[in-house]
Formats: sequence, C-alpha cells, structure tokens
Amino acid sequence: MNTTVKNNVLKSLSELLSDNRQKIIDANHQDISRCDQKNTVLYDRVKIDDKKISGMISAINQIIALDDPENNVLSIHHHSSGLIIENRSVALGTVLLIYESRPDVTIEAAAIAFKAGNKIILKGGKEAVHTNLVLTQLWQMALRKHGYNTEYVGYLDVNRELLQKLIRENSLQLDLIIARGGEKLIRSVTEQSSVPVIASGRGNNFLYIDHESDFAMAENIILNGKERLSVCNALDKILVNKSLPNLISKLATLMKKLNDREIMIHGDKGLCSISDSVVYMETDELMKKEFLSADIAVRLVDDVDKAVCLINEYSGKHSAAIITENTATAKRFMQNVDCAAVYHNASIRFTDGGEFGLGSEVAISTQKLHARGPLGAQQLVTNKWFISGNGQVRI
Repeated sequence: MNTTVKNNVLKSLSELLSDNRQKIIDANHQDISRCDQKNTVLYDRVKIDDKKISGMISAINQIIALDDPENNVLSIHHHSSGLIIENRSVALGTVLLIYESRPDVTIEAAAIAFKAGNKIILKGGKEAVHTNLVLTQLWQMALRKHGYNTEYVGYLDVNRELLQKLIRENSLQLDLIIARGGEKLIRSVTEQSSVPVIASGRGNNFLYIDHESDFAMAENIILNGKERLSVCNALDKILVNKSLPNLISKLATLMKKLNDREIMIHGDKGLCSISDSVVYMETDELMKKEFLSADIAVRLVDDVDKAVCLINEYSGKHSAAIITENTATAKRFMQNVDCAAVYHNASIRFTDGGEFGLGSEVAISTQKLHARGPLGAQQLVTNKWFISGNGQVRI
C-alpha cells in the first residue's frame, strides 16, 4: 500500500469507530460484567467508554498525519563500477501483538504497525475478547471498503496452549512478536518463541529527589505519578537524598499528601519514625515490584550515585526521573541510569507514544534492540539494500 491508501484505510477506521460507538460499548459491557470491579486496575484497563473511543479516533488522526516510514532512502552510495547502492526502510513483515486487558491496543497499536506497512495479527487477553472482536471487525470493514485483503489485520482467538504451539513452530510465518503485559506473559512468550520478541516490560519506575531540589515541584510530580494506578508509566519508588534541607518536615508533608490520596507508603525504620502511616519494608524484595496499585515505596540514599545504583538494580528499565536544580547532577543521573526514558524535573507519566509525538505506540520497549522506549511507526520498519546496475560483475 502507498501512503495515500494507508491513510484512507485509517480514516475509514476512525469514521467506523465514531459510527459504531454504541456497538463497541455494548460489547465492552459483556467484558466488564465478568470483571471483578474490586480489582480497580483491571477494570480501568478493560473498560471502554465514549471518552476512550474519542481517544482512539484522535490517535488514528495523529497517525495519519505522520510521515510514512516505508521506502525512505537511508543512504546512497555510487560505486566506482557504476552501481547505485541504496539502503531503504521497509516493513518488518508479519507482526504478532500479544497483549493483556486494554482493548484500545487493538486500534492504536495496530494502527501504528499498519502505518509502517506491516501485516498485524492481534492476540488480546480473554478479559476483553468481546470488545477486541468488534474492534477487529471494524478494522476489516475499513480494509474491505478500499479493496484490500482483510488479513492485513486479524485476530487470534485461541487458548494459551495453542498460542504457545503456534509461536514455537512459527506456523503463522511471523517476522516479529511484540509482547505487552506482565512478567509471566513476557517470560512465557520469550521462552516459547522461535522468532524475535520485543518485550514491552514492567514499569517499576523511580524518582530521585536531590538535596538541591525544589521540593514543592517534587511533590507535584510525585502526586501526578500516582494519578493513574493501572498504567506502566506510574510511579512506584521515591529515593530521597539524606542531605535534603529540612528533611523530616518535608517528608512528613509529602507523606500526609500521599495518605490523603489513600496511597500506602512503604519504608524503612527511619521513615516509620516520621509517620505511623508508613508500612515497614523488611526486605528489598518490594523494591523489585511494579505495584499497579495504590502503593509507593520511599527510601533514603546518600547521594545521586547511590540512587543510580538502586535504580539500575531494581527498576524495570522503563522510566526514571531526577528532581534537582543542579544541571550537572541531572546530566550525571540521566547519562548513567539504565532506563528507556529519563527525566529532569518532569513527570514520568509523559512516557507515552502520543506524548512523544508518535501518534501512539505499539508498545514501550524496555529492551535495547532493536528499539527502546515508545515504539512508533518509525521503529516498526527494518532496512533493505537495493542495488541497480547495467551488467557489472565483481573483479
């Protein structure tokens, strides 16, 4: 497909989403009726309402506006023999997207992969199957309207055992698997797959408050980091420099604000002595955990280097932030922290394809190959060499 055709399919998809709002919401009601509504994180992820549908439409419109990442000349070399050697961007091929809970992935992530010229096979979680099937039908209606094979976007409605067999034997002739979800899902896919896998891993995101920081700024950024609990860019851990002026009073103020928002604070004996609302953290096991809940852990550290060491040891390599007025300290932190996205005086909640100008993202990769962080259309292509000649042979 050329760029115009891709964009026309996406435009038709956005119109179908708008025209079928009630059908999507009705299908979603079947899914959320089976959810444990006490599990607020799962419920938030599965639920689709009018606002979320508008969000999908907005994401598609942003993706339409993006440059086409296919068939761009990356380099050109004029060989002494007269050969013209071009390196161009091409689609990856067939991409299987395995994900949990969020049915908006069926639209937004698939649209990103589609804009890059890939064939997409979707495998969502059983908790949102009714919504996912309706959304896939809309994809196929948009493709059919423009005379294209509906297999460009398909849905794999199979159980876990059959899925494992398919990816182990590569019966689907896949070029790439993108796994979005918890550690258990990612580990299972990675162990079973015979094709490359990009893991959209856990969050477990950290924020370090330096002794030269604007503490009011830090408070606002921390509270923003806990506004949504179900997202992978939520804040999990706070590291505070022991030399922060007025340390005890500032921590007491912060902990009260977190308590007012019903956030459970986990900390060491020193923090427990400041507030009786702190739950004692006996071991470092909790430092490894992505909460996805109304919990946060706070720990005191000696300096920025200790903060960097703890983040590199325990984080999910997703996002980390430093709050400091010292630009040299910020640079040191950002260079040495091993995360896909690093922030200076800003909320980690910005780690998102839409916020980064990608329209949306197919995943947020916590790996280093072949791309890292939010994966947009430009990251879902590979390269290929095109050589033109007129009979040359190598001497």
